[in-house]
Amino acid sequence: MTRVGILGAPRPIPRRLAPALGGGIVIGLALPVFLVAGWSLSGWVVAAVLWVGSQAFGLLLARISPSSENVAASGVLAFGMMFRMLAVLVVLLVVVASDKDVGLAAALLYGLAYTAELGLSLAGYYGQEPTA
Repeated sequence: MTRVGILGAPRPIPRRLAPALGGGIVIGLALPVFLVAGWSLSGWVVAAVLWVGSQAFGLLLARISPSSENVAASGVLAFGMMFRMLAVLVVLLVVVASDKDVGLAAALLYGLAYTAELGLSLAGYYGQEPTA
């Protein structure tokens, strides 16, 4: 019999609302920081647009339910998740290539929002009781 550790025990998939709102709050709280610090608002706008677009695409992907019976849906979901991050990366690279200050601000702000979302997602997942 194989023992499953605390990190490997399966749990239900947590809701996406709290993590997405957490990242959105980070984006929203950064606006006054950008204004007070006198930084270019273009970086904030790029990060905010990327955040909203990425979350909208994530909502579209959430409609796909992966299962062992429907391998095609699982493949589409995996490809969509990879495409989502690659699209953000490409946009950020283009912005950095055209204006380093705007690109750096956008990349750092998006990365901070993504980190908040990831942290809240992990807390939501591991905060639940294992199913097995």
